[in-house]
This record gives sequence, structure tokens and C-alpha cells, in this order.
Amino acid sequence: ARDFIGWKGNERNPAECMSRPTFGLDPNMKKYASIQALADQDSLHNQSLSLSILLGLGAMGKTVLLRLVCVFLGFWRLSLVKAEDPYLYYTWTVTYGTASPLGVPQQVILINGQFPGPKLDVVTNNNIVLNLFNKLDQPFLLTWNGIKQRKNSWQDGVMGTNCPIPPNSNFTYKFQPKDQIGGYTYFPSTLMHKAAGGFGALNVYARPRIPVPYPSPAGDFTLLIGDWYKTSHKALQQYLDSGRTLPFPDGVLINGQTQSSFSGDQGKTYMFRISNVGLSTSLNFKIQGHTLKLVEVEGSNTIQNTYDSLDVHVGQSVSVLVMLDQPPKDYYIVASTRFTKQILTATSVLHYTNSKTSVSGPVPVDATYRLHWSMQQARTFRWNLTSNAARPNPQGSYHYGKITTTRTIVLSNSAPIINGKQRYAVNRVSYINADTPLKLADYFNIPGVFSLNSIQGVPSDGPAFVATSVMPASLHDFIEVVFQNNENTMQSWHLDGYDFWVVGYGSGQWTQASRKGYNLVDALTRHTAQVYPNSWTTILVSLDNQGMWNLRSAIWERQYLGQQFYLRVYNPIQNLANEYGIPTNALLCGKAVGRHP
Repeated sequence: ARDFIGWKGNERNPAECMSRPTFGLDPNMKKYASIQALADQDSLHNQSLSLSILLGLGAMGKTVLLRLVCVFLGFWRLSLVKAEDPYLYYTWTVTYGTASPLGVPQQVILINGQFPGPKLDVVTNNNIVLNLFNKLDQPFLLTWNGIKQRKNSWQDGVMGTNCPIPPNSNFTYKFQPKDQIGGYTYFPSTLMHKAAGGFGALNVYARPRIPVPYPSPAGDFTLLIGDWYKTSHKALQQYLDSGRTLPFPDGVLINGQTQSSFSGDQGKTYMFRISNVGLSTSLNFKIQGHTLKLVEVEGSNTIQNTYDSLDVHVGQSVSVLVMLDQPPKDYYIVASTRFTKQILTATSVLHYTNSKTSVSGPVPVDATYRLHWSMQQARTFRWNLTSNAARPNPQGSYHYGKITTTRTIVLSNSAPIINGKQRYAVNRVSYINADTPLKLADYFNIPGVFSLNSIQGVPSDGPAFVATSVMPASLHDFIEVVFQNNENTMQSWHLDGYDFWVVGYGSGQWTQASRKGYNLVDALTRHTAQVYPNSWTTILVSLDNQGMWNLRSAIWERQYLGQQFYLRVYNPIQNLANEYGIPTNALLCGKAVGRHP
């Protein structure tokens, strides 16, 4: 132990021991370990002096005791290093390519030559180090949809936190799915790149010592479903920039295709992880002749209800178990559009390995306009209170319904015309990106980039306007957020950095009396919530993650044209226990150019 920490005779003391390298830790963890070590050093040094005096050991006793303290600190640091979670290293290259997802050749975005992009299979708390090379002709970012980025909004990959990666350049993301499990996704957050691909699955599996509330499935399938356009992403962007809205999609894809297959053995049970990575359309998912047992939604283990089909709204993810308990043949897997006059579908095939019969007959599709049915289904998604998630303690040990809220925020979306062009807004404010990421402007105290008074916490009358809108909030607040949708369209809202309890859905206008219908016992947590036409949805959020966090419409046209803002969760006392410092490799742009991290 003395050799490990560099202890040599009488020349070392606890302070010098603590100045030795913290092996294998990233700079932020080193800094935190050093701060903690200094506090421990003072305490131990004072205790050793007290013991020397009390025991009358004199100088010799003091020296021996200090040596023992030094050895102890060496073992402490060794245990810290050994306890560090595994590192996973990736190198991804983003390029253009040609594919024909709807039968017509078109330009798509590839990651390492793949469309959709590579699947990331990781374990809770793995450290992900991903070097992303941008070979496109435009700046580019990926965001990690649903990964909370604990204390680390620097890695969120959106325009308010990161400078986009310039063409022919690279950036290394370093992040951790801290205390998370479940099915998630990643996708481009820049411009309209998401309409060309660049998206993929990110599955976070439980650590081996943490049990899951169901038997291990025989296999694990990931299905990325979403609407799709034959038109290029640049042409779609021009549509929006000219003040027009996007046309109706041309089709629906499952894993970048209109037809694919998944094979399994009769009598066995398989996991299907389903995510809606589309631009604008809610989808209904079903497997012909089979029931879907819902087991997980965006990191929450659920009451295991069974369904014939599930609505999955834009940006959302669900995981279901499917038992192959039917006669051996092939069955349709169907993703079809919801709440649209024209129904678009994509099909895959569930193939029994002992099947000798191909799929046949009409594709089973549910009726499209079933708003009440869909809202009722959403209310049946409940938290499994006795199950753990990523941690060993039960989910129900957190009694969110007994916590007094510190603030109520009501957010009303709208579709105003501003300067003759179509925009979208929240509480009359249509968001525009600044030339400097908000997180950098906040860190370097750069004036004139954003204002904390630009958006109000309740709707108000008056014309809509454009602004770089940021709403202030205090760390450790517990807030109620009401999404009020007075439009005749579906809405889907996502909050970076958090999951939240979806406690209520209702029609018409939300009022304080609406709280009587809240689920304050077993509402599940998730990161994306739907709001039905002319209706409201309420969430509760524990603001325990400091940073600059994007609250946006998951419907990409609306996000691109202003239906978003940033929530600045802040504590004026700077502490690495609350938030990590700026990464040493942070890209600098706009007014942050020339400043030093």
C-alpha cells in the first residue's frame, strides 16, 4: 500500500498523499475527489493530533499515526478507482448516402454506413465515450433522447448547450446513463437532419445484481417506427423557412424499411422495444393475433397490463413482452398512423421458426380517430410500486404525491403567423436559436444572448413574438407543469435532463379543480408526454438536476419553428456535487470564441 501511494519514509503526510493522481478518473471526478479528500484530510489530521495528545504518544506516536492515516487514504483511493463504472469507447462517422426506404432513391444520413444508425447496448452507469466525426456539408449534433445527463447538460447535444460540430470536424461525447434502465433513442438535433436519418436505438440494461420484474426473455428486438418523407431534408427545411407547413408524410418505416421480419420459437417469450422516431405522427403498434404485455416505459417498470395494440406518440418509447403462443405461421407486425384522415402503414413479419405458412389476408389496422380510447389507454399505464428500476430500492419508495409543489407552470402552444410566416410558440414566445449556446453564455457570463424574463410561466393575451426564451427555476424545486393544448392537433412534449410523473390527462381547459383527478399514487415517470387535441396533460417534476435543459415539442416541424424553450435549473452556490464543470474539449462558437474553459 505504501508503494502504491508513493509513501517514502517520513517525508509524506496525508496532504501529500492526497495530491497523488486519481487513477482513471475523468477530470470532473478528479476535481470532486480532490475536494472531498481535502476535507477528509483536515478531519483526519485533527483527529490524529487529538489522539496523540490524549494518549501521550509524543512526536513518535504522531508520526506512526500519520503513516497509518496515509496508508488508509491510499486504500480509500484505490477502492474509489476500483468502484468506477466500465468505459465503452465508440467512433462514429456521419456521412450522406443513398437508400430507398419507400422505393425511391433518396439522400439519407448514415452513421458508420448504417441507416438507421448503430444500436447502442449499454448497462446502467456505463461511461460512454463516443467520438463523432461529421462528414456532412452542414454542422451537426446528436442528442440522447431520455438520457438524463446527470449534472452534465454539457453533453446534451442540443443547440442551447453545445456548439454544433463543423463539417470535417469531430467532437467526443462523454456521458453516463446514471441510474437508468430502459429503451431510448438518439437522433440529430440540428436543422431538419432528423428527416434524413441519423437516428438509432440506445438500450440501457440493468446491472446483473439488480433484478428485473419478469423472466429473462428468449430474445430482444428493437423496432424504430416513424413517419417518413421522400423529399430531402434540405427541401423540407426550405418549406419551413419559406413560411409553409410540411405536407402529409409519404409513408411509415420500421427500422428504416417498409418490410422486415423477426423470428422466434413457438412457446417462448420475446422483448420488443418500440420507439417512435418520426417527425410528426402518432402511431399505433400491434402484432396480429398476439397480446402485448407492457413492462417498461422510458425507464419506468410498469404494472404488466396486456393490450391488443399500443399508441406510441412522437418521441416516446415502450417495451413489451410477447409470447409466441399461437399456431406456427407468420403474423403481421403493424405500425399505422393515428388521428390522420389517410392511414399509412408499415408492416414487418413475426416468423415462427417452425412456420410453413406465410402472412396472408388484410393487414390488421385499428380505426384512426380514437382519441378517447387513446387517452383512456394512457391512463392505464401505471408504475410498478414494488419493482426496482436501476436501483435496488422499490420505485414506490418515492412518494411523489405527498410532496408540496413549489410552483405551477402552465404552457399553452399556438401556431401564430409572425412577419408573414408560419411559426409555433409557447405562451406567445416563438423560440429562435442564438449564435452562442445558452449554456456557454451562462458559464462565461456573456451578456445579450438570452433573457430570463423572455417567457412567462402562464399564458397571456397579446401577439406572438420571437425570442431566445429561457425560464429560470431553482434547484430542488418540485413543480407542476400543465400543457394546455387549444389546437385541434396532437402534441408531444419532451424535457431533457429529467423524467417526470404524468399525473393527469383531461379534455378542454385545465383548472385548479382538475387536480382532483390526478393520479398521486402510481403514475409512471417518462420523458415525453402526449397532449390530445383541445385537451391538457399535467406532469410533476422534481428539479434535482442542475443545468440548461431543453423543453420542446417532439414534433420536429413545431420544434424547428419555435415551440420550445430552455429551463435554467440553477443554484448560485457552485458545487461539483450539483453540476460538473465545462468539459476541456468543449467546442466554442459565437461570442464564446477565444474564451478558455
